[in-house]
Amino acid sequence: MARPGMMVGDNEHHIQNDMLAIGSSAPDFVLIANDLSSKTLADYSGKVKVISVVPSIDTGVCADQTRRFNLEAAGLNDTVVLTVSADMPFALGRFCGAEGIENSETLSAHRDMKFADDFGVHDTEWRICQRAVFVLDRDDIVRHAEYVPIIGDEVDYDAALAKARELA
Repeated sequence: MARPGMMVGDNEHHIQNDMLAIGSSAPDFVLIANDLSSKTLADYSGKVKVISVVPSIDTGVCADQTRRFNLEAAGLNDTVVLTVSADMPFALGRFCGAEGIENSETLSAHRDMKFADDFGVHDTEWRICQRAVFVLDRDDIVRHAEYVPIIGDEVDYDAALAKARELA
């Protein structure tokens, strides 16, 4: 199933599957870390999770979003910040090394895009993720979800960070 979900210039891209509802259990995932290891939701058990989703780390807004959440992560107690994209793990690793990203993790959905399908962010036309941010509590319940309808717009950092601080 596809739904309208993201504007890219004057073109509407359909996003596969439904948006996550506040109060729902977050879907489990298997994402690829920069060292090619697999990461699942269980790897972050017991922590508040900020999941920042970007279309491509090699674009200005996505790079800014990753840098901002990395900077904010240093001040978040008992919280992990994950940046997820469909970029290859090698590109994510290169970006992290060049930018000094050390307070958060970058993870790739590239292998099978199941994360993108399950979280309702899969742009099937370009095989990228729609920009979004999710905050999960310690029990993996979705407490904040924002889907950005225009590819070049930013997430509401303050709202996501306020929810993460409230939950921590």
